[in-house]
Amino acid sequence: MSLWAKAAFALTEVVGGIAAFFATRQILVNVATWVTRDEFAEDPHDAVANFLLHSAETFSMGSRGFVAAYLLVHGVIKLWLIVGLLRERLWYYPVALIVFTLFIVYQLYRYAFTHSLWLLALTLVDLIVIGLTWHEWRALQRRATSDTWAVIATTNEK
Repeated sequence: MSLWAKAAFALTEVVGGIAAFFATRQILVNVATWVTRDEFAEDPHDAVANFLLHSAETFSMGSRGFVAAYLLVHGVIKLWLIVGLLRERLWYYPVALIVFTLFIVYQLYRYAFTHSLWLLALTLVDLIVIGLTWHEWRALQRRATSDTWAVIATTNEK
């Protein structure tokens, strides 16, 4: 189930990356205004709504290409890894853990220059993905080990 959730998030990144290529600042502000309108009606000082609207208003069109490419590449690589994980190929798990860790290292490097909370949010999601991937890998390894011992025991009984 968690792999499907990861795939949905990765697909969202791909769609977001494609959309970012075509987004203008005005489109981003319009979307942010639409998304936050109910929250602002309740509480005009809501921190999350204000952050989202401020992010849209100050989004640099110069960084649009980077954001679009990064989201697209990040999402496509995650989808490729998730397909391998869904096929339960054990070698995909360490590869996925390494790739996700490299994403985190790069995101923290970029954060040192940009101080973008979006990079921290993406890093948090990647940390969760790493935790879930590690947990699934360990479970598959235990299952493979117990299956191996079952085969050995059955062979010995014959």
